[in-house]
Amino acid sequence: MDLRHLRYFLTIAKEKQITRAAKKLNMAQPPLSQQLKQMEDELGVELIERNGRSIELTHAGKLFYKRAEGIINQMEDTMREIKETREGLRGELSLGAMRISATTFFSKKIYEFREKYPHVTYKIIGGDPFQIAKNLEERVIEIGIIRPPVKFEIDVNIKELKAEPYVLVIPKKWGEFNGRTSITLKELDDMPLMLIHRNNGEGAYEAIINNCLKVGVKPNIICECPDSFVLLSFVVTGIGATILPSSSLHFFPKEEIQVLDISDSELQAESLLIWSKKRMLSKVASRFIEEFSFVNKISK
Repeated sequence: MDLRHLRYFLTIAKEKQITRAAKKLNMAQPPLSQQLKQMEDELGVELIERNGRSIELTHAGKLFYKRAEGIINQMEDTMREIKETREGLRGELSLGAMRISATTFFSKKIYEFREKYPHVTYKIIGGDPFQIAKNLEERVIEIGIIRPPVKFEIDVNIKELKAEPYVLVIPKKWGEFNGRTSITLKELDDMPLMLIHRNNGEGAYEAIINNCLKVGVKPNIICECPDSFVLLSFVVTGIGATILPSSSLHFFPKEEIQVLDISDSELQAESLLIWSKKRMLSKVASRFIEEFSFVNKISK
């Protein structure tokens, strides 16, 4: 049994159908079925159970899948590392981030990194923190930046980046806060608010509400949305105000909005740099991580 057989089996397991797997491998279905039978004969166990046209892995098949995937991943990482040694620092760096994090952290770092390593290219894949963690697990990306909380299904290295305050963003056309640079939570009473809200119902949304309730203010929430840029565009039109991390405004035109510090709130937006413990990082990814400054080092 060689690496070719392992790739065949992994493709069959992922496609859950031999016909689809054969098509993906650009080969005919009968030879692939024969290869699978040879693997089962060599191992002395059945690796799959057929259920109509689809297949399911047996207990032995699941164990074999896990081991085969590890071997293939290790081989690919080793080949890449050797290639990097020969060619120097070049290749593609795959990163995952929400739009806020991509503009806040990646844009400047990539600019600086390109000055040092012009032969590196980049693939940026968006998503919420849970999708980013999933992409990390499935090796779609090497490094991700997320805002907590998020639960991880794999062992990850976590580095905490510098936290930033939340600020209130209001339409400039409202006019009532002209000349001011800050506001208190109590002044938010009855103000129409539009807040970032994740699908899992955790994070800043609840923290903002709890901060308001502590000072006797029941927030007047008129809109929930997972995208800060959408909320900012709504602010420009005068629909309402929003509360966002200060970095969300770095690349947004400020002619029609007003930004106010929240003087009696200690609410901070945290960001984490994450990568898998089980994957050997490319030299490019390792060097890129070195570009960041961390508040403290935490590993989970």
